[in-house]
Amino acid sequence: MIQPLAYVHPEAKIAQNVVIEPFAIIHKDVEIKEGTWIGSHAVINSGARIGRNCKIYSGAVIAGVPQDLKFNGEVTQAIIGDNTTIREYATISRGTEEHWRTEIGANCLIMAYAHVAHDCRIGDHCIIVNNVQMGGHVHMGEWAIIGGSSSVHQFVKIGPHAMVSGGSLVRKDVPPFTKAAREPLSYAGINSIGLRRRGFTNEQINEIQEIYRYIFLRGFNNAEALNRIELELPSTADRDEVLNFIRNSERGIMKGPGGGSSE
Repeated sequence: MIQPLAYVHPEAKIAQNVVIEPFAIIHKDVEIKEGTWIGSHAVINSGARIGRNCKIYSGAVIAGVPQDLKFNGEVTQAIIGDNTTIREYATISRGTEEHWRTEIGANCLIMAYAHVAHDCRIGDHCIIVNNVQMGGHVHMGEWAIIGGSSSVHQFVKIGPHAMVSGGSLVRKDVPPFTKAAREPLSYAGINSIGLRRRGFTNEQINEIQEIYRYIFLRGFNNAEALNRIELELPSTADRDEVLNFIRNSERGIMKGPGGGSSE
């Protein structure tokens, strides 16, 4: 299944049923698992670990050297989970010595011309739309979506099930279950449509809405809002996920609607 015009280093580990199209380049320290398809002119560099049934389209570059002046040639990795699709000319850098790896989860879609920088960690079922530019050390929780042509500052965290509007400048953390839009990036409600599609009940969605009323709509600062949520709302997995995310935010979270500070 390896076309004769492809280059595959003899020490690369290629599983059964992998298809490698003409003019693709597979370097030395690479592992590709069963059922994956590598399109023409894709470049899979040393350090790539690609899971099962992935699709890597033409011109994509996986495990490129980090664009970090501190990088000094360390042996690091870029890990791509099972069933993930990486479209044309997307670029995914491998890690640096700080975390040693860049990770893309399973069942993700990385669209054309997107860039995922060194040491990013992308959860399962995430979508990164065309031309998103992502700085180093960004974390995305599972099922999160970043709209096209957005720029994500290094070290930003985007919570699970969050959705960022296209064209956004993401300088602050985006809490779980929310929608983020406008400039500066602000709370635009909860991602209720996405939550329903993923099986959240009406009770869960109403609970999440009430949590974010405390945080963004009632005029409390973050510390007061979190304390009131803990005292006045019952403990659930969703509530505790929001509390933990905001308390552990190092960059601070996005603003409330209308651009007012949530801090």
